[in-house]
Amino acid sequence: MPILEVKNIKKSFDNTEILKGISFDLEEGQTISIIGSSGSGKTTLLRCLNFLETPDEGTITVRGEKLFDASTPITDPEALRKNRLHFGLVFQQFNLFPQYTALENVTLAPLMTADTKNKEWIMENGRSLLNQMGLADRMDNYPHQLSGGQQQRVAIARALALKPDILCFDEPTSALDPELTGEVLRVIKRLAERHTTMIIVTHEMTFARDVADEAIFMDDGIILEKGPAKDLINNPKEERTRQFLSRLNS
Repeated sequence: MPILEVKNIKKSFDNTEILKGISFDLEEGQTISIIGSSGSGKTTLLRCLNFLETPDEGTITVRGEKLFDASTPITDPEALRKNRLHFGLVFQQFNLFPQYTALENVTLAPLMTADTKNKEWIMENGRSLLNQMGLADRMDNYPHQLSGGQQQRVAIARALALKPDILCFDEPTSALDPELTGEVLRVIKRLAERHTTMIIVTHEMTFARDVADEAIFMDDGIILEKGPAKDLINNPKEERTRQFLSRLNS
């Protein structure tokens, strides 16, 4: 059974249909990359999966549990909070709390929901995650004392701290220069090698091809093409996919 099953997700804003029936599955331990032009619906899809937006139609199922069904909207804030814990989201713009250190940013959310006996473990886990991100010497630094790449790595550690079933990235390198982009992509590649289940919206085609198991090409609110990442990016079947990749390569 797939860890994630997305069925017929639709979403409109002000009578403009953004998602027109998105369906796909994701196996545990796999990485799927989502590519496509700006405005194709990629970010809206991620926000629906993370319950930051409410789909108008469709279902979202994780580990066999139906977390969302548009026919029975979620009204309980606590149920919504628990649903969000299945997904970790890393944003384009880091979204760190400027008044907290790197370690405090990583441990804040787990500490808010933990009982007293778990607090030392949470702090140790936060230190371990930052160490994995190559930030052992930056734990006590505030966001303004960190480079963009370092801030994004703190954001990844923060997402991992809540132990989500699925880690989601929304163009995690779009705000970074080429040198800092490499830092972040190397971290994500290591996560893929450890079989972290991930969904990555990205404009880095070489990265998407080499790191992801599967790829989805979205166009105008639909999935136009999906399949093994290397096959889709190296030898796309659809003319629209070929046009998109050709423009990027040129």
